[in-house]
Formats: sequence, structure tokens, C-alpha cells
Amino acid sequence: MPLPRTIDIDGRRYAWRDLVALRRTQATPRAEQPTLFALREDHRPPGERSAAERYEAPSLFARLNRPE
Repeated sequence: MPLPRTIDIDGRRYAWRDLVALRRTQATPRAEQPTLFALREDHRPPGERSAAERYEAPSLFARLNRPE
């Protein structure tokens, strides 16, 4: 039995050749993906760049900013 040249999807007929070409274009990623926002350099000291590090070792001025 020979392979079919077309396929019926929702009552519409598609050629296998066209579907394979469409899939190949979708599978190849774009060369460059644009960023969502501008990246900025983090100028904080290394011990304060993440929330976990700030929690483990609060800085000297952290107590001054906290209301008592």
C-alpha cells in the first residue's frame, strides 16, 4: 500500500510535503531573540546581590532603616 500524499484535518486537505516544510521552518530557532527589557549591571556588593545573601548577612545600615 503506497503512502498517502495528503492528509485530511478538520475537513481540509493538506499535502504532506507542505506540512513537513512548515514543521522544519518552525523547528529552526531564530538567530537572535530580542530581550524583553534592557539589561543593567548590578553594582551592589557580591554579598547583597540576592535575597538569601542579604538575609544571612545583613549590612551595617540595615538596622538603621528598620523601624523599632
